[in-house]
Amino acid sequence: MRRIAWVVAVSMAIVTPVSAQETPTSSPQGPMYLLDGLVVTGAPQARDASSMGAAITVLDGMELRSQGVTRVVDALRAVPGVALVESGSFGGVASLFLRGSESDYVQVLIDGVQVNEPGGSFDFAGLRTDNVERIEVLRGPASALYGSDAVGGVIHIITRGGSGSPAGTASVQGGSYGRREWSVDLHGGTETVSYGFSLSDTRTDGILDFNNAFDNRVLSGVVRVVPDERSRIELSARAGNREFHFPTDGSGNVVDRNAFTYADEVTLGLDVERQMSERVRLDVTLSSYASDGGLDDESDGPADTLGFYSFTSLNTLRRTRARAQSHVLLGTSTTGTIGVEVADQELRSFSESMSQYGPSSGEGQNERWNRAGFVHVVSGLRALDVNGGLRVEDNELFGSSATWQMGASWSYAPLGRLRGSAGTGIKEPTFFENYPTAFTVGNPDLDPERSTSWEIGFEQGLLDGAVQLSGTWFDQDFEDLIQYTFAPPNPGDPNYFNVAEASARGLEAGLLITRGRFTASGDATWLDTKVIDSGFDSGEGATFVEGERLLRRPQWVLGGSFAYRLAGRGSVNASLRRIGAREDRDFATFPATPVTLAAYSLLGVGAEVTVLDGASGPSLAMTLRADNLLDEAYQEVFGFGAPGRQFYVGMRVGLGGR
Repeated sequence: MRRIAWVVAVSMAIVTPVSAQETPTSSPQGPMYLLDGLVVTGAPQARDASSMGAAITVLDGMELRSQGVTRVVDALRAVPGVALVESGSFGGVASLFLRGSESDYVQVLIDGVQVNEPGGSFDFAGLRTDNVERIEVLRGPASALYGSDAVGGVIHIITRGGSGSPAGTASVQGGSYGRREWSVDLHGGTETVSYGFSLSDTRTDGILDFNNAFDNRVLSGVVRVVPDERSRIELSARAGNREFHFPTDGSGNVVDRNAFTYADEVTLGLDVERQMSERVRLDVTLSSYASDGGLDDESDGPADTLGFYSFTSLNTLRRTRARAQSHVLLGTSTTGTIGVEVADQELRSFSESMSQYGPSSGEGQNERWNRAGFVHVVSGLRALDVNGGLRVEDNELFGSSATWQMGASWSYAPLGRLRGSAGTGIKEPTFFENYPTAFTVGNPDLDPERSTSWEIGFEQGLLDGAVQLSGTWFDQDFEDLIQYTFAPPNPGDPNYFNVAEASARGLEAGLLITRGRFTASGDATWLDTKVIDSGFDSGEGATFVEGERLLRRPQWVLGGSFAYRLAGRGSVNASLRRIGAREDRDFATFPATPVTLAAYSLLGVGAEVTVLDGASGPSLAMTLRADNLLDEAYQEVFGFGAPGRQFYVGMRVGLGGR
């Protein structure tokens, strides 16, 4: 896999670095030529954020880096409706619950390339902000556009291009828990081709006494080409490898000195767009995501020969997709999109364990195809913008499935907007749920998990826009949730069935104040989740208990932040978040014991000081960052303590670009 990464690097490096003018494009999965106020997630065409019926939050990459935020997982914590769960130290599995939905209900895109595992799960631990232009977070169902996994929403990470003379930046940062990280990037271009490349490396010793190191290296790049006035081309690539050492068992006990997980990943995307006539534009996308990863836990020593004392696994995943769509101008303010998509997923797995009872092993290789057709219409009628879409999947296993979406946004004077949206979503089964393995019997007849959702919201500006108020009410139902059972209904039956049902509803509220160099914001999320049908689960220690809340989702989150720019000499910022209590289970006991994770507060402060402004030479800035300044002792997963107080100092040097 590392050889593939270097091939990607060389292939992109030989592209002549002369870049494209940045004009808006049409596809949420195509070239990211961006203008202020436009978003490319949530509709087939780049649109003004104020015309969207769904709630969208945009995080600016430059602003994140100026605050010393280097991990995407930390950036996403500030988004309303988001609950992040990290299993202990840096590099541990980082899952995201959006509006109370399952952690595998969010589709994750990097420059339009889907990077979820089949079945929706995604680990955010390896994502960094080094080469990020912006992060768009769409809340609400989007399967009518994106297909499976876009049940709770979509998170789209868009990397930086460039323009003008070549410019480079080098950054270093270090501090608590032995963290040391660096990154370098190069970007620039002409009116024909733009480019942006980045290489970063992060290492930390972790929060535990031994075997808790985390190494993460990422190489990424994007080249955007405008060969003529009617054509656009984008090539993006990302290669990463990470290794996380953990001494803990499944309950968080520190017991193992040599267990670690690893992952090598390569993401490739190619998008070609052509204006065929005044009314018709064609967009073709090819994408690929490949991952080799697993777990290695050898015997701790010659005396370690009791029970199951050694385990090794390797999973090789390949996801490829081809998508073609045509955008047709139907009127002065109405555009229709029709498209088709073909996707292939392949998973090869191998595992081997050693025990006092002898060795055992298992392996498998499975593949499945999916075809889809979709239509979408967007229209602007004076102060009213509307959109609607329909998508039909034809899956090799679960057959045909249709999803729909509609939304509207109405702007009223002065500075106000009402919006609303509704839709359905699906999440396909995982390979382990569909196919048999060494220890379970998969069910090839499973249906996808489904959701029906709606929301209504408002935005209101006051004092000539210096104050912005917003609020959203959302309501979601989840059906056909897939569960595992130790005791199938009949001998020979599979272990997985569509049996459970749940719901989530809540309120998101926000406040933004902008006054000169000063910016302040506040947000609040209230969430009510409920298990409607527990399926096979029974007893108070089950993960689904009828009438109870869903696990690991806090009922409320409060947040506030401020930033002040120092007249060309840098900036200071601070943020405070209060996360409410959440329900979990102690899986060290059998049956599991219900536990409540206590509420906690996270205070972070940061500063950037400009030493050289780069007007006549290199630029130089120093960054300071403190996280969990209150030194809160808290857990997001029962048994796995989170990092305590942290301090980091960094330096960023810039060259060229004039």
